[in-house]
Amino acid sequence: MATVNFKAATRIYPGSDHPAVDALDLEIGDGEFMVLVGPSGCGKSTSLRMLAGLEEVNSGNIFIGDRDVTDLPPKDRDIAMVFQNYALYPHMTVADNMGFALKMAGVPKAERDQRVLEAAHLLGLEEYLSRKPKALSGGQRQRVAMGRAIVRSPQVFLMDEPLSNLDAKLRVSTRTQIAALQTRLGVTTVYVTHDQVEAMTMGDRVAVMKDGILQQVDSPLTLYDKPQNLFVAGFIGSPAMNLMTGTITEGGARIGDYVMPLPREVLAKAPGEETLVLGIRPENFTVATDGISVDVDVVEELGADGYIYGTLAGLDAEQKLNATQIVARVSARTPPQRGTTIKLNVANPDSMHIFSEKTQARLN
Repeated sequence: MATVNFKAATRIYPGSDHPAVDALDLEIGDGEFMVLVGPSGCGKSTSLRMLAGLEEVNSGNIFIGDRDVTDLPPKDRDIAMVFQNYALYPHMTVADNMGFALKMAGVPKAERDQRVLEAAHLLGLEEYLSRKPKALSGGQRQRVAMGRAIVRSPQVFLMDEPLSNLDAKLRVSTRTQIAALQTRLGVTTVYVTHDQVEAMTMGDRVAVMKDGILQQVDSPLTLYDKPQNLFVAGFIGSPAMNLMTGTITEGGARIGDYVMPLPREVLAKAPGEETLVLGIRPENFTVATDGISVDVDVVEELGADGYIYGTLAGLDAEQKLNATQIVARVSARTPPQRGTTIKLNVANPDSMHIFSEKTQARLN
Protein backbone atom coordinates (compact mmCIF):
# COMPACT_ATOMS: atom_id res chain seq x y z
CA MET A 1 0.00 0.00 0.00
CA ALA A 2 1.12 3.55 -0.59
CA THR A 3 0.27 7.20 -0.76
CA VAL A 4 -0.24 8.97 -4.10
CA ASN A 5 0.91 12.54 -4.76
CA PHE A 6 0.23 14.73 -7.76
CA LYS A 7 2.60 17.71 -7.65
CA ALA A 8 1.64 20.42 -10.17
CA ALA A 9 1.00 17.62 -12.67
CA THR A 10 -0.01 19.03 -16.06
CA ARG A 11 -1.13 17.39 -19.29
CA ILE A 12 -1.48 19.34 -22.54
CA TYR A 13 -2.64 17.37 -25.57
CA PRO A 14 -0.88 18.13 -28.87
CA GLY A 15 -2.75 20.84 -30.78
CA SER A 16 -4.64 22.04 -27.72
CA ASP A 17 -4.28 25.62 -26.50
CA HIS A 18 -5.12 24.85 -22.87
CA PRO A 19 -4.20 21.99 -20.49
CA ALA A 20 -6.51 18.99 -20.06
CA VAL A 21 -5.15 18.86 -16.50
CA ASP A 22 -3.68 22.10 -15.15
CA ALA A 23 -1.09 21.94 -12.34
CA LEU A 24 -2.94 19.32 -10.30
CA ASP A 25 -1.86 19.22 -6.64
CA LEU A 26 -3.50 16.33 -4.81
CA GLU A 27 -2.38 14.14 -1.91
CA ILE A 28 -4.07 10.75 -1.45
CA GLY A 29 -3.47 8.98 1.84
CA ASP A 30 -2.38 5.38 2.38
CA GLY A 31 -5.48 3.17 2.10
CA GLU A 32 -7.73 6.09 1.18
CA PHE A 33 -10.64 5.84 -1.26
CA MET A 34 -10.36 9.03 -3.35
CA VAL A 35 -13.01 9.86 -5.93
CA LEU A 36 -12.35 12.26 -8.82
CA VAL A 37 -15.63 13.73 -10.04
CA GLY A 38 -16.73 16.36 -12.53
CA PRO A 39 -18.53 16.84 -15.85
CA SER A 40 -17.28 15.37 -19.13
CA GLY A 41 -14.00 16.95 -20.23
CA CYS A 42 -13.00 18.16 -16.75
CA GLY A 43 -9.73 16.16 -16.72
CA LYS A 44 -10.61 13.44 -14.22
CA SER A 45 -9.93 10.47 -16.53
CA THR A 46 -6.78 12.16 -17.87
CA SER A 47 -5.53 12.53 -14.28
CA LEU A 48 -6.12 8.81 -13.67
CA ARG A 49 -4.38 7.88 -16.91
CA MET A 50 -1.41 10.08 -15.97
CA LEU A 51 -1.17 8.16 -12.70
CA ALA A 52 -1.40 4.87 -14.60
CA GLY A 53 1.34 5.92 -17.05
CA LEU A 54 -1.05 5.87 -20.02
CA GLU A 55 -0.73 9.63 -20.56
CA GLU A 56 2.44 11.71 -20.65
CA VAL A 57 3.00 14.26 -17.88
CA ASN A 58 4.13 17.49 -19.59
CA SER A 59 5.23 19.15 -16.35
CA GLY A 60 5.11 18.41 -12.64
CA ASN A 61 5.51 15.04 -10.93
CA ILE A 62 3.55 12.04 -9.70
CA PHE A 63 4.67 9.98 -6.70
CA ILE A 64 3.47 6.57 -5.52
CA GLY A 65 4.83 6.23 -2.01
CA ASP A 66 8.36 7.65 -2.09
CA ARG A 67 8.91 6.74 -5.77
CA ASP A 68 8.73 9.35 -8.49
CA VAL A 69 6.81 7.42 -11.18
CA THR A 70 6.38 10.34 -13.58
CA ASP A 71 8.48 8.73 -16.32
CA LEU A 72 8.06 5.05 -15.41
CA PRO A 73 6.18 2.72 -17.81
CA PRO A 74 2.81 1.40 -16.51
CA LYS A 75 4.15 -2.09 -15.78
CA ASP A 76 6.68 -0.71 -13.28
CA ARG A 77 4.21 1.37 -11.23
CA ASP A 78 2.61 -1.47 -9.21
CA ILE A 79 -0.92 -0.36 -10.03
CA ALA A 80 -4.00 -2.27 -11.23
CA MET A 81 -6.68 -0.64 -13.36
CA VAL A 82 -10.37 -1.47 -13.73
CA PHE A 83 -11.77 -0.13 -16.99
CA GLN A 84 -15.26 1.02 -17.94
CA ASN A 85 -15.64 -1.70 -20.60
CA TYR A 86 -14.22 -4.54 -18.41
CA ALA A 87 -11.52 -5.40 -21.05
CA LEU A 88 -11.86 -9.17 -20.52
CA TYR A 89 -10.40 -11.73 -22.95
CA PRO A 90 -13.48 -13.37 -24.56
CA HIS A 91 -11.73 -16.69 -25.33
CA MET A 92 -10.53 -17.21 -21.73
CA THR A 93 -12.44 -18.52 -18.73
CA VAL A 94 -13.09 -16.32 -15.70
CA ALA A 95 -10.24 -18.04 -13.83
CA ASP A 96 -7.81 -17.52 -16.73
CA ASN A 97 -8.84 -13.87 -17.10
CA MET A 98 -8.27 -13.24 -13.40
CA GLY A 99 -4.92 -15.00 -13.34
CA PHE A 100 -3.53 -13.79 -16.67
CA ALA A 101 -1.40 -10.95 -15.27
CA LEU A 102 0.09 -13.34 -12.70
CA LYS A 103 0.88 -15.83 -15.47
CA MET A 104 2.67 -13.12 -17.46
CA ALA A 105 4.63 -12.21 -14.32
CA GLY A 106 5.83 -15.82 -13.97
CA VAL A 107 3.93 -16.64 -10.78
CA PRO A 108 3.83 -20.43 -10.24
CA LYS A 109 0.53 -22.11 -11.15
CA ALA A 110 -0.24 -23.31 -7.61
CA GLU A 111 0.14 -19.81 -6.15
CA ARG A 112 -1.75 -18.34 -9.10
CA ASP A 113 -4.71 -20.70 -8.57
CA GLN A 114 -4.73 -19.98 -4.85
CA ARG A 115 -4.84 -16.19 -5.36
CA VAL A 116 -7.57 -16.47 -8.01
CA LEU A 117 -9.63 -18.67 -5.67
CA GLU A 118 -9.24 -16.18 -2.79
CA ALA A 119 -10.33 -13.27 -5.00
CA ALA A 120 -13.26 -15.29 -6.40
CA HIS A 121 -14.38 -16.06 -2.84
CA LEU A 122 -14.22 -12.35 -1.94
CA LEU A 123 -16.34 -11.45 -4.96
CA GLY A 124 -18.76 -14.39 -4.94
CA LEU A 125 -17.44 -15.73 -8.24
CA GLU A 126 -16.46 -19.31 -7.29
CA GLU A 127 -19.23 -20.95 -9.36
CA TYR A 128 -18.35 -18.90 -12.45
CA LEU A 129 -14.62 -19.66 -12.68
CA SER A 130 -14.99 -22.08 -15.60
CA ARG A 131 -17.34 -19.83 -17.63
CA LYS A 132 -16.42 -17.50 -20.49
CA PRO A 133 -17.26 -13.77 -20.22
CA LYS A 134 -20.10 -14.05 -22.77
CA ALA A 135 -21.98 -16.31 -20.31
CA LEU A 136 -21.90 -13.62 -17.58
CA SER A 137 -24.09 -10.61 -16.84
CA GLY A 138 -22.67 -7.08 -16.86
CA GLY A 139 -22.39 -7.05 -13.07
CA GLN A 140 -20.58 -10.41 -13.03
CA ARG A 141 -18.13 -9.23 -15.71
CA GLN A 142 -17.39 -6.14 -13.65
CA ARG A 143 -16.63 -8.35 -10.64
CA VAL A 144 -14.24 -10.43 -12.79
CA ALA A 145 -12.45 -7.23 -13.80
CA MET A 146 -12.24 -6.33 -10.10
CA GLY A 147 -10.90 -9.81 -9.32
CA ARG A 148 -8.20 -9.47 -11.97
CA ALA A 149 -7.03 -6.29 -10.20
CA ILE A 150 -7.23 -7.83 -6.70
CA VAL A 151 -5.12 -10.92 -7.45
CA ARG A 152 -2.16 -8.71 -8.37
CA SER A 153 -2.06 -7.22 -4.83
CA PRO A 154 -1.05 -3.79 -6.20
CA GLN A 155 -0.13 -0.71 -4.20
CA VAL A 156 -2.91 1.30 -5.87
CA PHE A 157 -6.24 0.46 -7.52
CA LEU A 158 -7.33 2.75 -10.37
CA MET A 159 -10.98 2.62 -11.44
CA ASP A 160 -12.23 4.52 -14.50
CA GLU A 161 -16.05 4.79 -14.37
CA PRO A 162 -16.37 1.02 -13.72
CA LEU A 163 -20.13 1.10 -13.16
CA SER A 164 -21.29 3.20 -16.10
CA ASN A 165 -22.28 0.15 -18.21
CA LEU A 166 -24.58 -1.26 -15.51
CA ASP A 167 -28.28 -0.58 -15.08
CA ALA A 168 -29.40 1.78 -12.30
CA LYS A 169 -30.36 -0.85 -9.70
CA LEU A 170 -27.19 -2.88 -10.25
CA ARG A 171 -25.05 0.26 -9.99
CA VAL A 172 -26.41 0.95 -6.50
CA SER A 173 -25.69 -2.58 -5.22
CA THR A 174 -22.28 -2.82 -6.95
CA ARG A 175 -21.03 0.52 -5.63
CA THR A 176 -21.73 -0.62 -2.04
CA GLN A 177 -19.86 -3.87 -2.76
CA ILE A 178 -16.85 -1.99 -4.14
CA ALA A 179 -16.75 0.41 -1.18
CA ALA A 180 -17.01 -2.49 1.33
CA LEU A 181 -14.35 -4.46 -0.56
CA GLN A 182 -11.95 -1.51 -0.59
CA THR A 183 -12.42 -1.06 3.16
CA ARG A 184 -11.66 -4.75 3.72
CA LEU A 185 -8.58 -4.77 1.48
CA GLY A 186 -7.30 -1.36 2.63
CA VAL A 187 -5.68 -0.64 -0.76
CA THR A 188 -5.28 2.99 -1.84
CA THR A 189 -7.93 3.56 -4.51
CA VAL A 190 -8.45 6.34 -7.03
CA TYR A 191 -11.92 6.18 -8.58
CA VAL A 192 -13.21 8.31 -11.45
CA THR A 193 -16.90 9.01 -12.04
CA HIS A 194 -19.14 11.72 -13.52
CA ASP A 195 -21.94 10.67 -11.13
CA GLN A 196 -21.82 12.87 -8.03
CA VAL A 197 -24.18 10.52 -6.11
CA GLU A 198 -21.64 7.72 -6.68
CA ALA A 199 -18.86 10.03 -5.52
CA MET A 200 -20.70 11.09 -2.36
CA THR A 201 -21.62 7.55 -1.31
CA MET A 202 -18.26 5.86 -1.99
CA GLY A 203 -15.39 8.24 -1.34
CA ASP A 204 -13.49 8.92 1.90
CA ARG A 205 -12.75 12.21 0.15
CA VAL A 206 -13.96 13.64 -3.14
CA ALA A 207 -11.98 15.86 -5.53
CA VAL A 208 -14.19 18.04 -7.74
CA MET A 209 -12.67 19.10 -11.06
CA LYS A 210 -13.70 21.56 -13.77
CA ASP A 211 -11.83 22.44 -16.99
CA GLY A 212 -8.72 20.61 -15.79
CA ILE A 213 -8.53 22.55 -12.51
CA LEU A 214 -9.11 21.09 -9.05
CA GLN A 215 -11.95 23.08 -7.48
CA GLN A 216 -12.18 21.52 -4.02
CA VAL A 217 -11.16 18.31 -2.26
CA ASP A 218 -12.95 17.40 0.96
CA SER A 219 -15.09 14.81 2.68
CA PRO A 220 -18.49 14.31 0.99
CA LEU A 221 -20.30 16.04 3.87
CA THR A 222 -17.99 19.08 3.81
CA LEU A 223 -18.49 19.44 0.06
CA TYR A 224 -22.23 19.36 0.64
CA ASP A 225 -22.27 21.73 3.61
CA LYS A 226 -19.46 24.13 2.67
CA PRO A 227 -18.87 24.29 -1.11
CA GLN A 228 -16.08 26.78 -1.79
CA ASN A 229 -17.51 28.16 -5.02
CA LEU A 230 -20.58 28.27 -7.23
CA PHE A 231 -19.48 25.38 -9.41
CA VAL A 232 -19.07 22.94 -6.51
CA ALA A 233 -22.33 24.18 -4.97
CA GLY A 234 -24.25 23.51 -8.17
CA PHE A 235 -22.56 20.20 -8.93
CA ILE A 236 -22.77 18.45 -5.56
CA GLY A 237 -26.23 17.42 -4.38
CA SER A 238 -29.23 15.68 -5.96
CA PRO A 239 -31.55 17.44 -6.64
CA ALA A 240 -29.08 20.28 -7.19
CA MET A 241 -28.83 23.31 -4.93
CA ASN A 242 -31.04 26.26 -5.87
CA LEU A 243 -28.75 29.10 -6.99
CA MET A 244 -30.75 32.33 -7.05
CA THR A 245 -29.45 35.79 -7.95
CA GLY A 246 -30.59 38.49 -5.54
CA THR A 247 -30.18 42.26 -5.78
CA ILE A 248 -28.37 43.70 -2.74
CA THR A 249 -30.63 46.00 -0.77
CA GLU A 250 -30.90 47.28 2.81
CA GLY A 251 -30.58 44.28 5.14
CA GLY A 252 -30.41 41.57 2.52
CA ALA A 253 -30.93 40.53 -1.10
CA ARG A 254 -34.15 40.92 -3.08
CA ILE A 255 -35.40 37.84 -4.92
CA GLY A 256 -38.64 38.55 -6.78
CA ASP A 257 -40.90 40.40 -4.36
CA TYR A 258 -39.12 39.22 -1.19
CA VAL A 259 -36.02 40.51 0.60
CA MET A 260 -34.01 37.59 2.01
CA PRO A 261 -32.32 38.79 5.24
CA LEU A 262 -28.52 38.47 5.17
CA PRO A 263 -25.91 39.13 7.89
CA ARG A 264 -24.20 42.53 7.64
CA GLU A 265 -20.74 40.96 7.85
CA VAL A 266 -21.49 38.92 4.71
CA LEU A 267 -22.76 41.94 2.80
CA ALA A 268 -19.57 43.75 3.82
CA LYS A 269 -17.52 41.09 1.98
CA ALA A 270 -19.02 42.16 -1.35
CA PRO A 271 -18.15 45.85 -1.66
CA GLY A 272 -19.16 47.38 -4.97
CA GLU A 273 -21.29 44.39 -5.99
CA GLU A 274 -24.93 44.91 -6.87
CA THR A 275 -25.99 41.26 -6.79
CA LEU A 276 -25.20 38.08 -4.83
CA VAL A 277 -26.01 34.44 -5.50
CA LEU A 278 -27.91 32.67 -2.72
CA GLY A 279 -27.62 28.88 -2.55
CA ILE A 280 -30.50 27.07 -0.87
CA ARG A 281 -30.75 23.27 -0.73
CA PRO A 282 -34.20 21.85 -1.62
CA GLU A 283 -34.55 20.43 1.90
CA ASN A 284 -33.83 23.83 3.44
CA PHE A 285 -36.91 25.37 1.84
CA THR A 286 -40.17 25.31 3.75
CA VAL A 287 -43.65 26.38 2.69
CA ALA A 288 -44.46 29.53 4.71
CA THR A 289 -46.81 32.49 4.92
CA ASP A 290 -44.00 34.90 4.04
CA GLY A 291 -41.14 34.36 1.60
CA ILE A 292 -40.28 33.97 -2.08
CA SER A 293 -43.42 33.64 -4.23
CA VAL A 294 -43.16 30.59 -6.49
CA ASP A 295 -45.49 29.24 -9.18
CA VAL A 296 -45.66 25.43 -8.85
CA ASP A 297 -45.12 23.80 -12.27
CA VAL A 298 -44.50 20.14 -11.37
CA VAL A 299 -45.11 18.04 -8.25
CA GLU A 300 -43.21 14.76 -7.75
CA GLU A 301 -44.65 12.44 -5.09
CA LEU A 302 -42.03 9.82 -4.24
CA GLY A 303 -43.63 8.23 -1.18
CA ALA A 304 -41.34 9.30 1.66
CA ASP A 305 -40.60 12.67 0.07
CA GLY A 306 -42.18 15.04 -2.38
CA TYR A 307 -40.49 17.62 -4.60
CA ILE A 308 -42.00 20.67 -6.21
CA TYR A 309 -40.47 22.37 -9.24
CA GLY A 310 -41.41 25.93 -10.07
CA THR A 311 -40.31 29.43 -11.05
CA LEU A 312 -40.58 32.86 -9.48
CA ALA A 313 -44.19 34.08 -9.49
CA GLY A 314 -45.29 36.87 -11.81
CA LEU A 315 -43.29 35.88 -14.90
CA ASP A 316 -44.90 35.72 -18.32
CA ALA A 317 -44.70 32.59 -20.51
CA GLU A 318 -41.54 33.69 -22.36
CA GLN A 319 -39.74 34.69 -19.14
CA LYS A 320 -40.62 31.32 -17.58
CA LEU A 321 -38.82 29.52 -20.40
CA ASN A 322 -35.53 31.19 -19.44
CA ALA A 323 -36.13 31.41 -15.68
CA THR A 324 -34.07 29.48 -13.13
CA GLN A 325 -35.97 26.47 -11.85
CA ILE A 326 -36.65 26.36 -8.11
CA VAL A 327 -36.80 22.97 -6.36
CA ALA A 328 -38.10 22.39 -2.84
CA ARG A 329 -38.62 19.24 -0.79
CA VAL A 330 -42.07 19.11 0.81
CA SER A 331 -44.22 16.63 2.68
CA ALA A 332 -45.29 13.88 0.29
CA ARG A 333 -48.57 13.56 2.19
CA THR A 334 -49.72 17.15 1.71
CA PRO A 335 -47.88 18.60 -1.31
CA PRO A 336 -49.03 21.86 -2.93
CA GLN A 337 -51.09 21.48 -6.09
CA ARG A 338 -49.62 22.05 -9.53
CA GLY A 339 -50.56 25.46 -10.90
CA THR A 340 -50.82 27.12 -7.47
CA THR A 341 -48.60 29.90 -6.11
CA ILE A 342 -46.86 29.32 -2.77
CA LYS A 343 -44.33 31.12 -0.62
CA LEU A 344 -41.02 29.48 0.23
CA ASN A 345 -38.72 30.54 3.03
CA VAL A 346 -35.50 29.21 4.51
CA ALA A 347 -35.98 26.73 7.36
CA ASN A 348 -32.42 27.22 8.70
CA PRO A 349 -30.74 30.54 7.72
CA ASP A 350 -27.36 29.20 8.93
CA SER A 351 -27.50 26.55 6.19
CA MET A 352 -27.88 29.10 3.40
CA HIS A 353 -24.89 29.50 1.07
CA ILE A 354 -23.91 32.97 -0.15
CA PHE A 355 -21.61 33.55 -3.13
CA SER A 356 -20.12 36.53 -4.92
CA GLU A 357 -21.48 36.72 -8.46
CA LYS A 358 -18.22 38.36 -9.63
CA THR A 359 -15.68 35.93 -8.18
CA GLN A 360 -18.05 32.97 -7.64
CA ALA A 361 -16.35 32.41 -4.28
CA ARG A 362 -18.18 31.60 -1.06
CA LEU A 363 -18.75 34.56 1.28
CA ASN A 364 -20.18 32.95 4.45
